[in-house]
Amino acid sequence: MAFAAAPTTGDDHRFTIRLVECMVFRVPIDTPVVTSFGSMTNRPALFIRVVDDEGAEGWGEVWCNFPSVGAEHRARLIDATLAPFLIGQPFDHPVQAFERLTTATEVLAIQCGEPGTFAQAVGGLDIAIWDLLARRAEMPLHLFLGGKRRRAVPAYASGINPDGCEVTAAAKREEGYRRFKLKVGFGREHDIGNLRRLRDLLGADTEIMVDANQAWSFDEAWRMSEALSAFSPVWLEEPMRADTPLEDWTRFAASTPLPVALGENLRGAEAFARMVRHGGIRYLQPDVGKWGGLSACLPVARDAISQDVTYCPHWLGGGIGLIASLHLLAAVGGPGMLEVDANPNELKDRFILNYPPVIDGDMLIPPGSGIGVLPDLAALRRYRVDY
Repeated sequence: MAFAAAPTTGDDHRFTIRLVECMVFRVPIDTPVVTSFGSMTNRPALFIRVVDDEGAEGWGEVWCNFPSVGAEHRARLIDATLAPFLIGQPFDHPVQAFERLTTATEVLAIQCGEPGTFAQAVGGLDIAIWDLLARRAEMPLHLFLGGKRRRAVPAYASGINPDGCEVTAAAKREEGYRRFKLKVGFGREHDIGNLRRLRDLLGADTEIMVDANQAWSFDEAWRMSEALSAFSPVWLEEPMRADTPLEDWTRFAASTPLPVALGENLRGAEAFARMVRHGGIRYLQPDVGKWGGLSACLPVARDAISQDVTYCPHWLGGGIGLIASLHLLAAVGGPGMLEVDANPNELKDRFILNYPPVIDGDMLIPPGSGIGVLPDLAALRRYRVDY
């Protein structure tokens, strides 16, 4: 599958970057964010600012939740290795820059044993470039990507911790959310009990999803899917390791009573295409800050929809990547939902200027050009980390 994100070319897609600036932030939290494989004791973010030779700027974000030094490491990688491939080099289209960054560092990424880290850094840079071009064109990003004008997209409250899940869900419902995703993978009885309590709280008609974060073997996943199906979750996400062979995903999807969702830990257009066509999944969840940015995730999402697989962007980070994901979903269309972290993260909302509300289950698209939001750098100054 080609990387081409948009059929249009011309002056509005040409650019020369003169500045790449990485900003690392860490905000303390009272309650750790828990998954089946580990937890976060603070909320990190790596925001990227790019400026072109005309003075236009754009913002991107790199996935950096793990390991604990992930944000600092990725920032250094961008400064030392990736930015030199961009600065001063004229490009005709963001896809050209994405391909340049990817191919120029492929061997180095293998040598370092860090293909994922390189892909995450390239993805964040790509988001920033698209934002710059949309701002320069004075267009909302989803329109610049070729989508139709929209007011909002469906959203769901995600990452609901296994402890106190009812309290979190009730609070998010008060904030306007109508869809919810529960973390599972913490023991059979605990998982079943939590899902039962959420179903009792939210009612039979509320959309609830479950996410195992790669917690189980094939047999464990099958048994848990049978047990969880009694509560009618919309999907079961990442029940097995993401590197499970494709034939096992196909076999699992054919035997489980629950629709399967995955994608945040896939890399490469071919991997997504194979999973969409042969994996038996019903929901595809690429993460723009983990692989592909907008240049590669846009065609992946469109391809999924063409195969009757629902595109639902994955995101669990700061507000820049979240709103970029919102615009990508708006551009692609379809019945997909936007993932919005239910856990406290001031880098996602409080310190993002023009952060949009959720009204009756839908997140509004921010007005303005580009992604429509900016980090509040003055308020964030005390959380900035020297790396």
